[in-house]
Amino acid sequence: MSNLQHPALSKIFNRDEARVNWHDDTLWWIRAKRDKAAHGISEWELLRETASQIKNNVLSNLHQYLLEFEKNALANGIKVHWAADAAEHNKIVHGLLAAKGITQMVKSKSMLTEECHLNEYLERNGIDVIDSDLGERIVQLAKEPPSHIVLPCIHKKKEEIGQIFHENLGTEAGVSDPQVLTETARIHLRETFLTRKSALTGVNFAVAETGEFVVCTNEGNADMGAHLADIHIACMGIEKLIPKKKHLGVFLRLLTRSATGQPITTYSSHFKKPRKGQEMHIVLVDNGRSVQLGRESFRNSLKCIRCGACMNTCPVYRRSGGHSYHNAIAGPIGAILAPNLDMKAYSDLPFASTLCGSCTNVCPVKIDIHDQLYKWRQVIVQEGNSPAAKTMAMKVMSFTLASPTRFKLAGKIGRWTLKNAGFTVNNGLNPWYKHREMPEPPKESFSEWYKKNNP
Repeated sequence: MSNLQHPALSKIFNRDEARVNWHDDTLWWIRAKRDKAAHGISEWELLRETASQIKNNVLSNLHQYLLEFEKNALANGIKVHWAADAAEHNKIVHGLLAAKGITQMVKSKSMLTEECHLNEYLERNGIDVIDSDLGERIVQLAKEPPSHIVLPCIHKKKEEIGQIFHENLGTEAGVSDPQVLTETARIHLRETFLTRKSALTGVNFAVAETGEFVVCTNEGNADMGAHLADIHIACMGIEKLIPKKKHLGVFLRLLTRSATGQPITTYSSHFKKPRKGQEMHIVLVDNGRSVQLGRESFRNSLKCIRCGACMNTCPVYRRSGGHSYHNAIAGPIGAILAPNLDMKAYSDLPFASTLCGSCTNVCPVKIDIHDQLYKWRQVIVQEGNSPAAKTMAMKVMSFTLASPTRFKLAGKIGRWTLKNAGFTVNNGLNPWYKHREMPEPPKESFSEWYKKNNP
């Protein structure tokens, strides 16, 4: 990941104003589709509340449900592995492949494996990995991480994708017709599905009651990889559990309506037992989730079903791009998950928000996202992980606002400075001035105006 923080990375993205506007408009269009889909069913708010309470139950009884899932999965013939962190997860996956002498793997979209940097780890150990989700394959060929958890290459235009395919898959130069590019990818991936002996998938939901797991895709690539491979490895964060199979209906109705405005995913595939002659493994990964579970103010973030709705609505994400978050999961939800993994490395992300609350408003499982962003800011400052200049500025502001006399004096100084020495604030050193004109100084403060008009 980049050593630069969100402001610097956002500045890079904002150099291309046309792209920023297009990115903003495209994601807002998806947000509007979500609204239309949500308003199309009268029980939408009941579904959100039900899903949120189901997840409350899971988080309160996670140990029990994990053991129940393991017991039933083992009974179904699935081999269960436990990973405390990303390093252990990667070693388990590599060990399963090495034991079979496998050096090639096809993978469907999995944000957990992005979080664990599995692709890079396997490649360093001689395993060739091909992502079969079209968006993921595009960013893989471009040697970039995904910028969105549902729409991995939403930051790229079709002309850029055409150039990537020309350089890597042999299409003619200048071809950018989506149908031609999709057919090219289909031919390219067909050979991959037919020849790879191992397939890895993510997990959208795991059912404790039955020991099965569900993978939701729109392309069917997870099914193609899993059904044709000799060994199927599924990787899931421990929070992806739901108690009973009957609860699936609640989440499946919420997931894709929130993500893309569709009524349902094209493929919702249930994996319960391996077919004859196949091995099926599931890796249950903690990687900081237990720590987050123990943080009372932040445990609700583990309800997330990875729909991306908070990204599509966020005014900061839409105009700064997913890569500016320098983390596998971008946007508002990423900004409350990442500091749990490394508070110092991701101390900038909770501040990449207007705290407008739109993310919380659209979350299908009612995570209090903007409240958690605000709480993370407090924790980060208290722990000494905020920039020294910002910490000092806040102390000065706190000192000023604590006294009516100091507040009034500061206001007078500010108005005089804007009027008589505007150059001291109207320059590149002032972050506000980089993108906005400074306001005209008022002739008097509100207090002065009020006192004069209300004697």
